[in-house]
Amino acid sequence: MTVSATDPATTRRSPWWGLAVLALPTLLSAVDINVLFLALPALTRDLGASAVEQLWITDVYGFLVAGLVITMGTLGDRVGHRRLLFTGAAVFAVTSVAAACAPDPTVLIGLRALLGVAGATLMPATLALITALFGDREQRGVAIAIWATCQFAGAALGPVVGGVLLGHFWWGSVFLLAVPVMVVLLVAGPFVLPAGTGDGSGRLDLASVALSLLAVLPVVWGVKVLATGTAPVALAVAAVVAGLAIGVVFVRRQLHLDRPLLDLALFRVRRVTVLLAALVGAGVAMAGTGMLVTQYLQTVLGYSPVASALWFAPMGLGVAAGTLLTPVIVRWVRPHVAVSGGLVLAALGALLLVLTPAEGGAPVAVGAVTVLALGTGPLFARGIGAVVGAVPSTRAGAAASLAETGNYLGGALGLALLGTLAAASYRAAMSGADGVARETVSGAATVAAALPAPQAGELLAAAHAAFTGGLHLVGVVAAALFVALAVATSRITLEA
Repeated sequence: MTVSATDPATTRRSPWWGLAVLALPTLLSAVDINVLFLALPALTRDLGASAVEQLWITDVYGFLVAGLVITMGTLGDRVGHRRLLFTGAAVFAVTSVAAACAPDPTVLIGLRALLGVAGATLMPATLALITALFGDREQRGVAIAIWATCQFAGAALGPVVGGVLLGHFWWGSVFLLAVPVMVVLLVAGPFVLPAGTGDGSGRLDLASVALSLLAVLPVVWGVKVLATGTAPVALAVAAVVAGLAIGVVFVRRQLHLDRPLLDLALFRVRRVTVLLAALVGAGVAMAGTGMLVTQYLQTVLGYSPVASALWFAPMGLGVAAGTLLTPVIVRWVRPHVAVSGGLVLAALGALLLVLTPAEGGAPVAVGAVTVLALGTGPLFARGIGAVVGAVPSTRAGAAASLAETGNYLGGALGLALLGTLAAASYRAAMSGADGVARETVSGAATVAAALPAPQAGELLAAAHAAFTGGLHLVGVVAAALFVALAVATSRITLEA
């Protein structure tokens, strides 16, 4: 039996109470992505974490969520999403308390990894349960829009919440934030969420689970390394190639299993394929432009990381506003028009980046990515719902996990591809500079510090102009990508 809106828990109370409970872990998981970055300096000082350990502390959570979300989505379809959600929430709460009291970096890395395993249960389970709670198509569309709003609003609020907590408490308080949220979920959930038992299709194929991890993790790690330069390029490329090769093995195995971990028949539904591609493409454009704007704020304009995070918050709020407005928009236009029209608006926002000046352009750059983000709202609100709604309820978790994986991969690819493009543009513009000044703005600042004032000013002005030129180029490429996505989504029918 699968979860359904006819279970006693959902008939006793309005499904909106269930949505309110499900919004809590969704909001928390989004806040948790950014809140740790502000705590990293204090955490490093107290625990003595090395540079490599700092990277693993911040990255291991996201890596494991990305690698396990497909497994958890399918597992929820089989054992019941409410059961899996409660298990994940309990593990998340207990592990968060342990992480807040971690005695050294190694222990904290291990606990962050366990948080990633638990966190992978949250998104597919919450989305599948929303699908079960709301049988009415219009209400479901509103509910998924609210769910998506929580994701992006949480990402924008992360730095603010982190700043408030760290202003009054120690670094461990950012982990304890999860505890009351998970307690509310565990206490209220049994009364307002449907109690399905899953489809009873048997155990997971452990070989497929291992292959999915070994396919996703090297690709995500390699792409991130290519974007940040934290490991040799050859090693990063080898990781990506190895991950893709293992992905081929994973796909071949799924084709020969009676009960595959990932049902590839999902891709035979045209709108699912188009929308998943659109989610990846939007992730590429958003991550690439977002990264360049945050770097512009810090390396060109000289804002601190905290100030840059606050300046950047409107981008997350822009997506949240776009998703929240979508249910209103689709009352006036057809859903695919709302999605494709929003993507055209996103393209215009990306083009506005071309107007960003080399100095003092924070309002222009932030305004541009806010318009861009606003335009993507209908895609996330209606597109994700259409992916899940295109399959039977017994496969809702698998469909939701594909949407989440697409978001992760899109973000990683955006950092690497558009980041590499901007870096190449910078190097070309600075070809006459010497040493590290030719590689990055930070390198140019280091060289300028040893030069007389006139030469230093000239070097920094050239570096800032070169970086801003790369930002302009990325804006044009992102705009072209959004236009292509608008054309593709205009040719499908969306019904969430």
